[in-house]
Amino acid sequence: MPAKPLKILQVAPEIAPYAKVGGLADVVGALTREFSEAGHDVRSMVPRYGFLQQDDTWEARDEPLAVHLGGGKTEFARVWRMPYRDSPGGVYWLEYDRYFHRHEIYTGPWGSHADNHERFAFLSRAAIDYCHQEQWYPDVIHCHDWTTGFVPVYLNSTEFGTPVAHAATVFTIHNLQHQGLFGRETLDFAGLPQSLFRPDCLESVGLVNMMKAGLYNSTKLTTVSQTYAHEIQQPELGCGLNHVLKFRAADLIGVVNGIDVKEWNPATDKLIPATFTADDLSGKAVCKAELQKAFGLEEAPGVPIFSAVARLFDQKGLDLLAGIVPWLMDSMNIQIVLLGAGDPGLENAFRDLAAKYPGRVGAFIGYNHKLSHLVEAGSDCFVMPSRFEPCGLNQMYSMAYGTLPIVRSTGGLVDTVEQYVEKRGTGTGFRFEHATGEALYYTMGWACSTYYDRPDEFRKLQHNAMTRDLSWKASAAVYGDVYRWAVEARLRGLGIQTGQSLSRAPFKVAG
Repeated sequence: MPAKPLKILQVAPEIAPYAKVGGLADVVGALTREFSEAGHDVRSMVPRYGFLQQDDTWEARDEPLAVHLGGGKTEFARVWRMPYRDSPGGVYWLEYDRYFHRHEIYTGPWGSHADNHERFAFLSRAAIDYCHQEQWYPDVIHCHDWTTGFVPVYLNSTEFGTPVAHAATVFTIHNLQHQGLFGRETLDFAGLPQSLFRPDCLESVGLVNMMKAGLYNSTKLTTVSQTYAHEIQQPELGCGLNHVLKFRAADLIGVVNGIDVKEWNPATDKLIPATFTADDLSGKAVCKAELQKAFGLEEAPGVPIFSAVARLFDQKGLDLLAGIVPWLMDSMNIQIVLLGAGDPGLENAFRDLAAKYPGRVGAFIGYNHKLSHLVEAGSDCFVMPSRFEPCGLNQMYSMAYGTLPIVRSTGGLVDTVEQYVEKRGTGTGFRFEHATGEALYYTMGWACSTYYDRPDEFRKLQHNAMTRDLSWKASAAVYGDVYRWAVEARLRGLGIQTGQSLSRAPFKVAG
């Protein structure tokens, strides 16, 4: 019996390419497209931020959306629908200027917005009220990170017994480090009972923890790689919630991210000076020459370029790279390129290194999307020494462009980068275990020696990497299973019988 199409509501603070801070946005966008193209009714609710540019594809609902908050207070918002990138799915922009007409999603130069607890409680409540007002009741609500942690709480408390409460919830942890810790008054604002303020629901160190709320109240949990799903159950990377995740371990599934292979495809990329394929890398040499020119490096086609594109903060481990650059310059004939911004100390460190080693080290402090494509296309190796990495996308962009990743063995980097084995020519990159400058130095040396001493094997690794299926196809199929498991579990918990057509049939992937 064919699978019944699902009604899926995604609630998220970001969606690529319109509102993006990190990989969360890519996941929301990819699932919107994949599931809508497979015939499911997918609606993704995201705040309408001040930087978004409206065009003639946007359509507003006729009626304002009444958002019911605590203390009997009702606020009115507006919902705009926009088609998502030529797919049947839609983005539903939530317009409420008091909270969202800003040019930042989470933080500004001063730090986090002081009213983030109200902003994202409002998003969660608005998603529920949208379903009621439209009389559109999803089979599953997919919630993304702490910003949406109150959605499953509403379904289990104030909404219990209403049609929307039949919806299963899937809660995805994109980065456990960010949890949304706020004062107890958050519950009064959101209209949630104070009885929920307890350790087995949403209380943590005397504060409301919106991540914990999602972990305890959702039907199923996912995170963005299998290895990260294991790591966050341990004290080292559990960020104080490892005991909760161990408790929910039977419902926690690691699903590695894919990448947008339409945008990140060296054979069709319009943002690079020459295209290339796994079987013909001549265009990559053209990109390398342009990259050297763009960063003021010596134009030396035979010298390997090691690059990094990242936000400069502790998680990404690029302080390890900055610390060993003098050793690298003294012992290896390589060039280094950095594109990124963040910690002022690290920004200055890479500026100083570029000044100290002109022609060999180049740094662009900031972010430039077109330049990021050139870095991926023109480099030989990509350095990603993350202290932890839930999934990571740049290592997969790099593999797609034949730029071999050098990564620490953590999180999604383990699940996506296969270790090189000498003399066999197997693998897609180079991995190391310990987050130390020494470990990174010797691994970069290993890659450098492979480039110079074993060029045939280096070329084989490039071919291996470029021919991997890095698309969302397999990951979306797993999410399809998770959705159906969640729906079946939710309805069974409510005492409602499910049919085989809902729970047994495999998820169909578009294309």
